[in-house]
Amino acid sequence: MGTSTRWLGPGGRSGTAAEWSAISSRLSRWNSEGPQAERLLDKILDDYLDVLHRTMREDHSAFGLVDAATEAGYRLADAMATMAHDGPRASADDFLARFTDEVGGSGSTITDAAIRRAATDTAERLLERQNAETSGGEAAGGRLTGDLLCLLYQWFFADIVTEFLRSVIAEKVKLVVPVLHVLDPGDHVADWAADKVVSLVPNLCEEEAESAETVIADPGGSLPDIARSLVPGTVGKVLGLVVEDVREHQEGAQEASV
Repeated sequence: MGTSTRWLGPGGRSGTAAEWSAISSRLSRWNSEGPQAERLLDKILDDYLDVLHRTMREDHSAFGLVDAATEAGYRLADAMATMAHDGPRASADDFLARFTDEVGGSGSTITDAAIRRAATDTAERLLERQNAETSGGEAAGGRLTGDLLCLLYQWFFADIVTEFLRSVIAEKVKLVVPVLHVLDPGDHVADWAADKVVSLVPNLCEEEAESAETVIADPGGSLPDIARSLVPGTVGKVLGLVVEDVREHQEGAQEASV
């Protein structure tokens, strides 16, 4: 569905190209030691997200993001169905590798690579949270609780946007020294994403609030199905589109492939 198209760079086919360059220039001059450094960085990252949304509205096929994120979302729903019953029973390393392969896919573009990194980031966060919830017990055992599946869904789509923007930073700023801190996986970008991007992703448990007790009691029964049904809308929200935009793009891509 188009995820193997060549990377053209931010704004390569839209009128927002100058905006991408302007934001990258601001980021290259950002001083991590300066006054109000975190506030200024948050503003720059907010602007990156805004211009990404405007770019996507101008061209739904930009960067192959809609197709790649949608396909990854469906793969995640399939993985959730398995984990709801079995949990990540392999060793931590094996689980990370399997989750990355099954959910992250195998595309070769920069967008595909960002989604694979998002899958890895999400899997690592899942293991950390499961470890914490079991008080340091075996992280790779047991079925996942409903609330953890809901978090998994939110984390993954937020991580897709975060990792894509990291790719933008690397592409446009070329690892300018003041930005090295921004590119660190444990840096401020992750905190910004937690506050800004996760809020764009629907909470599966809240979406099924009227039957929440059933959902939590049997996450394998309905949460993966809810996750699958919400994929187009979720992709739309994190990319600044509406669900109709995503569905129309998918239908157009399917017709073109016939």
